[in-house]
Amino acid sequence: MSSALLILLGLVVLLFTGLPIFAGLAIFGGLLIMNGAGSFGGLTEIIFNKISLYILVCIPLFTYMAHLMIRGRIVDDLYETAYTLTRHLPGGVGIATIAACMVFSAISGSSVATALTIGAVAIPQMIRYGYSPQVAYGLVAAGGTLGILIPPSGPMIIYGVATDTSIGGLFMAGLLPGLLLAGIFMLSTSFHQRHAKREKRATLQEIGSALRKSAWAIALPCMVLGGMYLGVFTATEASAIGAMLALLVGTAIYRTIGIKEIWLAAIDASRTSGMLFMILAGAAIFSHAITKMMLPQQIVEFVLSADMGVYGFLIAMMILILILGMFLESIAIILITSPVVLPALGILEISPIWYGVLLVINLELAMITPPVGMNLFTIKAVTGAPIGQIIRGAAPYAVLMIVGLLLVLLFPQLAMWLPSTML
Repeated sequence: MSSALLILLGLVVLLFTGLPIFAGLAIFGGLLIMNGAGSFGGLTEIIFNKISLYILVCIPLFTYMAHLMIRGRIVDDLYETAYTLTRHLPGGVGIATIAACMVFSAISGSSVATALTIGAVAIPQMIRYGYSPQVAYGLVAAGGTLGILIPPSGPMIIYGVATDTSIGGLFMAGLLPGLLLAGIFMLSTSFHQRHAKREKRATLQEIGSALRKSAWAIALPCMVLGGMYLGVFTATEASAIGAMLALLVGTAIYRTIGIKEIWLAAIDASRTSGMLFMILAGAAIFSHAITKMMLPQQIVEFVLSADMGVYGFLIAMMILILILGMFLESIAIILITSPVVLPALGILEISPIWYGVLLVINLELAMITPPVGMNLFTIKAVTGAPIGQIIRGAAPYAVLMIVGLLLVLLFPQLAMWLPSTML
Protein backbone atom coordinates (compact mmCIF):
# COMPACT_ATOMS: atom_id res chain seq x y z
CA MET A 1 0.00 0.00 0.00
CA SER A 2 2.84 2.40 0.79
CA SER A 3 4.36 1.89 -2.68
CA ALA A 4 0.96 2.61 -4.28
CA LEU A 5 0.68 5.89 -2.37
CA LEU A 6 4.24 6.86 -3.29
CA ILE A 7 3.59 6.22 -6.98
CA LEU A 8 0.36 8.23 -6.98
CA LEU A 9 2.07 11.03 -5.08
CA GLY A 10 5.00 11.01 -7.53
CA LEU A 11 2.63 11.30 -10.50
CA VAL A 12 0.68 14.16 -8.89
CA VAL A 13 3.92 16.03 -8.16
CA LEU A 14 5.04 15.53 -11.78
CA LEU A 15 1.74 16.94 -13.07
CA PHE A 16 2.12 19.96 -10.75
CA THR A 17 5.17 20.99 -12.78
CA GLY A 18 2.84 22.06 -15.58
CA LEU A 19 3.62 19.08 -17.81
CA PRO A 20 0.66 18.19 -20.08
CA ILE A 21 -1.48 15.41 -18.63
CA PHE A 22 -0.84 12.97 -21.48
CA ALA A 23 2.92 13.53 -21.26
CA GLY A 24 2.98 13.14 -17.47
CA LEU A 25 1.05 9.85 -17.60
CA ALA A 26 3.15 8.48 -20.47
CA ILE A 27 6.54 9.51 -19.07
CA PHE A 28 5.81 8.33 -15.53
CA GLY A 29 4.28 5.07 -16.73
CA GLY A 30 7.15 4.51 -19.14
CA LEU A 31 9.72 5.00 -16.38
CA LEU A 32 7.90 2.50 -14.17
CA ILE A 33 7.84 -0.05 -17.00
CA MET A 34 11.50 0.57 -17.77
CA ASN A 35 12.39 0.12 -14.11
CA GLY A 36 10.52 -3.15 -13.89
CA ALA A 37 11.05 -4.73 -17.32
CA GLY A 38 14.22 -3.02 -18.50
CA SER A 39 12.74 -2.07 -21.89
CA PHE A 40 9.80 -0.28 -23.54
CA GLY A 41 8.82 -3.29 -25.60
CA GLY A 42 5.13 -3.62 -26.41
CA LEU A 43 4.13 -0.02 -25.61
CA THR A 44 2.78 0.68 -29.09
CA GLU A 45 0.53 -2.37 -28.92
CA ILE A 46 -0.72 -1.32 -25.46
CA ILE A 47 -1.61 2.16 -26.74
CA PHE A 48 -3.25 0.86 -29.92
CA ASN A 49 -5.40 -1.64 -28.03
CA LYS A 50 -6.64 1.15 -25.74
CA ILE A 51 -7.49 3.84 -28.28
CA SER A 52 -8.86 1.56 -31.03
CA LEU A 53 -11.95 0.63 -29.00
CA TYR A 54 -15.19 0.98 -30.95
CA ILE A 55 -16.95 2.76 -28.08
CA LEU A 56 -14.49 5.69 -28.32
CA VAL A 57 -16.14 6.74 -31.58
CA CYS A 58 -18.80 8.46 -29.48
CA ILE A 59 -16.28 11.03 -28.17
CA PRO A 60 -15.75 12.91 -31.47
CA LEU A 61 -19.37 12.42 -32.54
CA PHE A 62 -20.96 13.77 -29.34
CA THR A 63 -18.45 16.64 -29.45
CA TYR A 64 -19.33 17.32 -33.09
CA MET A 65 -23.05 17.36 -32.25
CA ALA A 66 -22.44 19.96 -29.55
CA HIS A 67 -20.32 22.20 -31.79
CA LEU A 68 -22.87 22.01 -34.60
CA MET A 69 -25.69 23.07 -32.26
CA ILE A 70 -23.63 25.94 -30.84
CA ARG A 71 -22.33 27.20 -34.20
CA GLY A 72 -25.77 26.79 -35.75
CA ARG A 73 -27.23 28.96 -32.96
CA ILE A 74 -29.74 26.18 -32.19
CA VAL A 75 -29.21 26.80 -28.46
CA ASP A 76 -29.43 30.61 -28.57
CA ASP A 77 -33.02 30.82 -27.29
CA LEU A 78 -32.60 28.41 -24.35
CA TYR A 79 -32.17 31.07 -21.68
CA GLU A 80 -35.03 33.21 -23.01
CA THR A 81 -37.36 30.20 -22.99
CA ALA A 82 -36.39 29.25 -19.43
CA TYR A 83 -36.90 32.84 -18.29
CA THR A 84 -40.33 33.05 -19.95
CA LEU A 85 -41.47 29.94 -18.07
CA THR A 86 -40.08 30.95 -14.63
CA ARG A 87 -40.08 34.77 -14.52
CA HIS A 88 -43.10 34.93 -12.19
CA LEU A 89 -41.53 32.64 -9.55
CA PRO A 90 -39.53 33.85 -6.53
CA GLY A 91 -35.95 34.00 -7.79
CA GLY A 92 -37.27 33.33 -11.28
CA VAL A 93 -34.28 34.66 -13.19
CA GLY A 94 -31.93 32.49 -11.11
CA ILE A 95 -34.13 29.44 -11.66
CA ALA A 96 -34.10 30.20 -15.39
CA THR A 97 -30.30 30.27 -15.28
CA ILE A 98 -30.13 26.81 -13.66
CA ALA A 99 -32.74 25.44 -16.10
CA ALA A 100 -30.79 26.79 -19.09
CA CYS A 101 -27.57 25.28 -17.68
CA MET A 102 -29.36 21.96 -17.26
CA VAL A 103 -30.52 21.78 -20.89
CA PHE A 104 -27.27 23.13 -22.30
CA SER A 105 -25.42 20.48 -20.26
CA ALA A 106 -27.32 17.80 -22.16
CA ILE A 107 -25.98 19.35 -25.37
CA SER A 108 -22.41 20.31 -24.61
CA GLY A 109 -21.27 17.66 -22.08
CA SER A 110 -18.84 20.27 -20.74
CA SER A 111 -18.96 22.28 -17.52
CA VAL A 112 -16.71 25.05 -18.83
CA ALA A 113 -18.72 25.43 -22.08
CA THR A 114 -21.97 25.57 -20.08
CA ALA A 115 -20.69 28.23 -17.67
CA LEU A 116 -19.18 30.25 -20.52
CA THR A 117 -22.23 30.18 -22.81
CA ILE A 118 -24.99 30.67 -20.23
CA GLY A 119 -22.92 33.05 -18.07
CA ALA A 120 -22.48 35.57 -20.88
CA VAL A 121 -26.28 35.91 -21.16
CA ALA A 122 -27.51 35.24 -17.61
CA ILE A 123 -25.12 37.21 -15.38
CA PRO A 124 -26.08 40.68 -16.72
CA GLN A 125 -29.76 39.71 -16.54
CA MET A 126 -29.52 38.58 -12.90
CA ILE A 127 -27.69 41.75 -11.86
CA ARG A 128 -30.37 43.83 -13.65
CA TYR A 129 -33.03 42.08 -11.55
CA GLY A 130 -31.37 42.90 -8.24
CA TYR A 131 -29.04 39.95 -7.68
CA SER A 132 -25.70 40.90 -6.20
CA PRO A 133 -22.81 40.25 -8.65
CA GLN A 134 -21.31 37.77 -6.17
CA VAL A 135 -24.50 35.66 -6.13
CA ALA A 136 -24.83 35.82 -9.92
CA TYR A 137 -21.25 34.63 -10.43
CA GLY A 138 -21.65 31.75 -7.97
CA LEU A 139 -24.96 30.63 -9.45
CA VAL A 140 -23.59 30.33 -13.00
CA ALA A 141 -20.36 28.67 -11.80
CA ALA A 142 -22.41 26.06 -9.94
CA GLY A 143 -25.00 25.62 -12.70
CA GLY A 144 -22.20 25.05 -15.18
CA THR A 145 -20.94 22.05 -13.23
CA LEU A 146 -24.04 20.12 -14.34
CA GLY A 147 -22.33 19.83 -17.73
CA ILE A 148 -20.36 16.71 -16.73
CA LEU A 149 -23.18 14.96 -14.83
CA ILE A 150 -26.22 15.36 -17.06
CA PRO A 151 -25.59 13.17 -20.13
CA PRO A 152 -23.97 13.04 -22.58
CA SER A 153 -20.89 13.56 -20.42
CA GLY A 154 -17.27 13.47 -21.59
CA PRO A 155 -15.85 12.38 -18.19
CA MET A 156 -18.44 9.58 -17.98
CA ILE A 157 -17.31 8.27 -21.36
CA ILE A 158 -13.68 8.32 -20.20
CA TYR A 159 -14.60 6.58 -16.92
CA GLY A 160 -16.66 3.98 -18.79
CA VAL A 161 -13.73 3.19 -21.09
CA ALA A 162 -11.22 3.11 -18.21
CA THR A 163 -13.35 0.70 -16.16
CA ASP A 164 -15.16 -1.22 -18.94
CA THR A 165 -18.51 0.04 -17.62
CA SER A 166 -21.63 0.55 -19.74
CA ILE A 167 -21.63 4.14 -20.98
CA GLY A 168 -25.36 4.04 -21.64
CA GLY A 169 -25.87 2.86 -18.05
CA LEU A 170 -23.64 5.66 -16.75
CA PHE A 171 -25.55 8.26 -18.78
CA MET A 172 -28.88 7.10 -17.37
CA ALA A 173 -27.42 6.91 -13.84
CA GLY A 174 -26.29 10.54 -14.02
CA LEU A 175 -29.68 11.88 -15.08
CA LEU A 176 -31.63 11.75 -11.79
CA PRO A 177 -28.70 12.98 -9.62
CA GLY A 178 -28.21 15.79 -12.14
CA LEU A 179 -31.87 16.77 -11.86
CA LEU A 180 -31.62 16.44 -8.07
CA LEU A 181 -28.68 18.87 -7.90
CA ALA A 182 -30.43 21.28 -10.26
CA GLY A 183 -33.53 21.10 -8.05
CA ILE A 184 -31.49 21.80 -4.91
CA PHE A 185 -29.89 24.82 -6.59
CA MET A 186 -33.31 26.09 -7.72
CA LEU A 187 -34.91 25.73 -4.28
CA SER A 188 -32.00 27.53 -2.64
CA THR A 189 -32.14 30.35 -5.20
CA SER A 190 -35.90 30.68 -4.87
CA PHE A 191 -35.63 30.99 -1.08
CA HIS A 192 -32.70 33.42 -0.94
CA GLN A 193 -33.93 35.60 -3.82
CA ARG A 194 -37.61 35.63 -2.90
CA HIS A 195 -37.58 39.41 -2.58
CA ALA A 196 -35.82 40.04 -5.90
CA LYS A 197 -37.66 41.77 -8.73
CA ARG A 198 -39.87 39.55 -10.89
CA GLU A 199 -42.36 39.94 -13.70
CA LYS A 200 -45.92 38.80 -14.25
CA ARG A 201 -46.66 35.26 -15.40
CA ALA A 202 -46.15 34.65 -19.11
CA THR A 203 -49.27 34.23 -21.25
CA LEU A 204 -49.96 30.99 -23.10
CA GLN A 205 -49.07 32.76 -26.34
CA GLU A 206 -45.68 33.83 -24.93
CA ILE A 207 -45.01 30.34 -23.60
CA GLY A 208 -45.92 28.75 -26.93
CA SER A 209 -43.72 31.18 -28.84
CA ALA A 210 -40.74 30.59 -26.51
CA LEU A 211 -41.09 26.79 -26.69
CA ARG A 212 -41.24 26.90 -30.49
CA LYS A 213 -37.98 28.84 -30.61
CA SER A 214 -36.05 26.32 -28.51
CA ALA A 215 -37.98 23.16 -29.41
CA TRP A 216 -35.12 21.52 -31.30
CA ALA A 217 -32.52 22.43 -28.70
CA ILE A 218 -34.64 20.59 -26.12
CA ALA A 219 -35.78 17.77 -28.40
CA LEU A 220 -32.39 16.66 -29.72
CA PRO A 221 -30.83 15.53 -26.42
CA CYS A 222 -34.18 14.00 -25.41
CA MET A 223 -34.23 11.89 -28.59
CA VAL A 224 -30.62 10.79 -28.10
CA LEU A 225 -31.08 9.84 -24.43
CA GLY A 226 -34.54 8.37 -25.03
CA GLY A 227 -33.19 6.11 -27.77
CA MET A 228 -30.48 4.79 -25.45
CA TYR A 229 -32.94 4.29 -22.59
CA LEU A 230 -35.40 2.36 -24.78
CA GLY A 231 -32.63 0.20 -26.23
CA VAL A 232 -33.15 1.51 -29.76
CA PHE A 233 -29.44 2.23 -30.13
CA THR A 234 -26.18 2.07 -28.20
CA ALA A 235 -24.20 5.05 -26.91
CA THR A 236 -21.98 4.99 -30.02
CA GLU A 237 -24.97 4.83 -32.36
CA ALA A 238 -26.66 7.58 -30.32
CA SER A 239 -23.69 9.88 -30.87
CA ALA A 240 -23.84 9.34 -34.65
CA ILE A 241 -27.61 9.91 -34.75
CA GLY A 242 -27.26 13.03 -32.58
CA ALA A 243 -24.59 14.50 -34.87
CA MET A 244 -26.66 13.71 -37.95
CA LEU A 245 -29.82 15.27 -36.47
CA ALA A 246 -27.91 18.39 -35.37
CA LEU A 247 -26.58 18.75 -38.92
CA LEU A 248 -30.05 18.31 -40.46
CA VAL A 249 -31.69 20.76 -38.05
CA GLY A 250 -28.99 23.37 -38.56
CA THR A 251 -28.98 23.13 -42.36
CA ALA A 252 -32.63 22.39 -43.22
CA ILE A 253 -34.69 23.92 -40.37
CA TYR A 254 -32.68 26.78 -38.84
CA ARG A 255 -30.61 27.28 -42.00
CA THR A 256 -27.78 28.70 -39.91
CA ILE A 257 -25.20 26.05 -40.82
CA GLY A 258 -23.30 26.21 -44.07
CA ILE A 259 -20.14 24.60 -45.38
CA LYS A 260 -17.99 26.96 -43.30
CA GLU A 261 -19.78 26.13 -40.01
CA ILE A 262 -19.66 22.39 -40.75
CA TRP A 263 -15.91 22.64 -41.35
CA LEU A 264 -15.21 24.79 -38.27
CA ALA A 265 -17.32 22.50 -36.03
CA ALA A 266 -15.37 19.51 -37.36
CA ILE A 267 -12.06 21.23 -36.57
CA ASP A 268 -13.17 22.11 -33.02
CA ALA A 269 -14.43 18.57 -32.41
CA SER A 270 -11.19 17.10 -33.78
CA ARG A 271 -9.06 19.25 -31.48
CA THR A 272 -11.05 18.29 -28.40
CA SER A 273 -11.12 14.60 -29.34
CA GLY A 274 -7.44 14.55 -30.24
CA MET A 275 -6.57 15.93 -26.81
CA LEU A 276 -8.66 13.25 -25.10
CA PHE A 277 -7.15 10.46 -27.20
CA MET A 278 -3.64 11.66 -26.32
CA ILE A 279 -4.57 11.53 -22.63
CA LEU A 280 -6.02 8.03 -23.08
CA ALA A 281 -2.79 6.89 -24.75
CA GLY A 282 -0.74 8.15 -21.80
CA ALA A 283 -3.20 6.57 -19.37
CA ALA A 284 -2.86 3.21 -21.15
CA ILE A 285 0.89 3.22 -20.42
CA PHE A 286 0.40 4.25 -16.79
CA SER A 287 -2.38 1.69 -16.24
CA HIS A 288 -0.24 -1.08 -17.75
CA ALA A 289 2.69 -0.12 -15.51
CA ILE A 290 0.75 -0.20 -12.24
CA THR A 291 -0.93 -3.47 -13.25
CA LYS A 292 2.48 -5.06 -13.85
CA MET A 293 3.59 -3.81 -10.42
CA MET A 294 0.44 -5.38 -8.89
CA LEU A 295 -0.60 -2.11 -7.24
CA PRO A 296 -4.34 -2.84 -7.61
CA GLN A 297 -3.82 -6.07 -5.68
CA GLN A 298 -2.05 -4.11 -2.93
CA ILE A 299 -5.04 -1.77 -2.71
CA VAL A 300 -7.41 -4.74 -2.47
CA GLU A 301 -5.33 -6.34 0.29
CA PHE A 302 -5.27 -3.06 2.19
CA VAL A 303 -9.04 -2.60 1.91
CA LEU A 304 -9.64 -6.16 3.12
CA SER A 305 -7.19 -5.87 6.03
CA ALA A 306 -8.54 -2.45 7.10
CA ASP A 307 -12.13 -3.77 7.11
CA MET A 308 -13.35 -0.35 6.01
CA GLY A 309 -16.69 -1.50 4.68
CA VAL A 310 -18.50 -0.05 1.68
CA TYR A 311 -19.28 3.38 3.12
CA GLY A 312 -15.90 3.76 4.82
CA PHE A 313 -14.13 3.04 1.53
CA LEU A 314 -16.38 5.37 -0.49
CA ILE A 315 -16.03 8.24 1.98
CA ALA A 316 -12.24 7.83 1.99
CA MET A 317 -12.19 7.87 -1.83
CA MET A 318 -14.45 10.93 -2.02
CA ILE A 319 -12.14 12.84 0.34
CA LEU A 320 -9.09 11.79 -1.71
CA ILE A 321 -10.75 12.81 -5.00
CA LEU A 322 -11.88 16.13 -3.54
CA ILE A 323 -8.27 16.89 -2.54
CA LEU A 324 -6.95 15.83 -5.96
CA GLY A 325 -9.68 17.89 -7.61
CA MET A 326 -8.35 21.05 -6.00
CA PHE A 327 -5.19 20.69 -8.09
CA LEU A 328 -5.77 18.36 -11.05
CA GLU A 329 -8.09 18.31 -14.05
CA SER A 330 -11.03 15.87 -13.90
CA ILE A 331 -9.92 13.60 -16.78
CA ALA A 332 -6.52 13.12 -15.12
CA ILE A 333 -8.17 12.16 -11.81
CA ILE A 334 -10.37 9.58 -13.53
CA LEU A 335 -7.50 7.96 -15.39
CA ILE A 336 -5.12 7.98 -12.41
CA THR A 337 -7.51 6.54 -9.82
CA SER A 338 -9.82 4.22 -11.79
CA PRO A 339 -7.34 1.37 -12.52
CA VAL A 340 -6.34 1.34 -8.86
CA VAL A 341 -9.87 1.51 -7.43
CA LEU A 342 -11.66 -0.91 -9.77
CA PRO A 343 -10.50 -4.19 -8.12
CA ALA A 344 -11.52 -2.85 -4.69
CA LEU A 345 -15.00 -2.07 -6.06
CA GLY A 346 -15.30 -5.72 -7.08
CA ILE A 347 -14.19 -7.02 -3.68
CA LEU A 348 -16.64 -4.75 -1.83
CA GLU A 349 -19.40 -5.45 -4.39
CA ILE A 350 -19.82 -1.75 -5.17
CA SER A 351 -21.49 -1.07 -8.50
CA PRO A 352 -19.02 0.74 -10.79
CA ILE A 353 -21.99 2.73 -12.14
CA TRP A 354 -22.92 4.02 -8.67
CA TYR A 355 -19.28 4.79 -7.92
CA GLY A 356 -18.97 6.55 -11.29
CA VAL A 357 -21.83 8.91 -10.46
CA LEU A 358 -20.33 9.68 -7.02
CA LEU A 359 -16.99 10.31 -8.71
CA VAL A 360 -18.47 12.73 -11.26
CA ILE A 361 -20.40 14.68 -8.59
CA ASN A 362 -17.14 15.00 -6.67
CA LEU A 363 -15.41 16.21 -9.83
CA GLU A 364 -18.21 18.76 -10.26
CA LEU A 365 -17.42 20.01 -6.77
CA ALA A 366 -13.78 20.38 -7.81
CA MET A 367 -14.90 22.67 -10.67
CA ILE A 368 -15.88 25.36 -8.14
CA THR A 369 -13.21 24.64 -5.52
CA PRO A 370 -10.01 26.75 -5.44
CA PRO A 371 -7.19 26.89 -6.29
CA VAL A 372 -7.81 25.22 -9.69
CA GLY A 373 -11.61 25.38 -10.04
CA MET A 374 -12.03 25.70 -13.82
CA ASN A 375 -15.53 27.20 -13.64
CA LEU A 376 -14.30 29.92 -11.28
CA PHE A 377 -11.75 31.05 -13.85
CA THR A 378 -14.32 30.72 -16.64
CA ILE A 379 -16.60 33.21 -14.84
CA LYS A 380 -13.60 35.48 -14.29
CA ALA A 381 -12.91 35.37 -18.04
CA VAL A 382 -16.54 36.25 -18.81
CA THR A 383 -16.92 39.06 -16.26
CA GLY A 384 -13.44 40.25 -15.31
CA ALA A 385 -14.56 40.13 -11.64
CA PRO A 386 -12.05 39.51 -8.80
CA ILE A 387 -11.52 35.77 -8.29
CA GLY A 388 -12.13 36.13 -4.53
CA GLN A 389 -15.61 37.50 -5.16
CA ILE A 390 -16.42 34.60 -7.49
CA ILE A 391 -15.15 32.04 -4.94
CA ARG A 392 -17.33 33.56 -2.20
CA GLY A 393 -20.34 33.44 -4.52
CA ALA A 394 -19.75 29.77 -5.37
CA ALA A 395 -19.07 28.63 -1.78
CA PRO A 396 -22.75 28.12 -0.75
CA TYR A 397 -23.32 26.00 -3.86
CA ALA A 398 -20.29 23.87 -3.01
CA VAL A 399 -22.01 23.09 0.31
CA LEU A 400 -25.26 22.24 -1.53
CA MET A 401 -23.29 19.97 -3.87
CA ILE A 402 -21.85 18.09 -0.87
CA VAL A 403 -25.45 17.61 0.33
CA GLY A 404 -26.35 16.16 -3.07
CA LEU A 405 -23.30 13.89 -2.97
CA LEU A 406 -24.30 12.58 0.47
CA LEU A 407 -27.86 11.91 -0.74
CA VAL A 408 -26.62 9.80 -3.66
CA LEU A 409 -24.18 8.05 -1.30
CA LEU A 410 -26.91 7.22 1.24
CA PHE A 411 -29.59 6.39 -1.35
CA PRO A 412 -27.87 4.49 -4.20
CA GLN A 413 -31.18 4.03 -6.03
CA LEU A 414 -31.07 7.69 -6.99
CA ALA A 415 -28.33 6.62 -9.41
CA MET A 416 -29.19 2.96 -9.95
CA TRP A 417 -32.96 2.99 -10.51
CA LEU A 418 -33.02 4.41 -14.03
CA PRO A 419 -30.28 2.11 -15.42
CA SER A 420 -32.11 -0.88 -13.90
CA THR A 421 -35.20 -0.06 -15.99
CA MET A 422 -33.36 0.34 -19.32
CA LEU A 423 -34.44 -1.87 -22.19
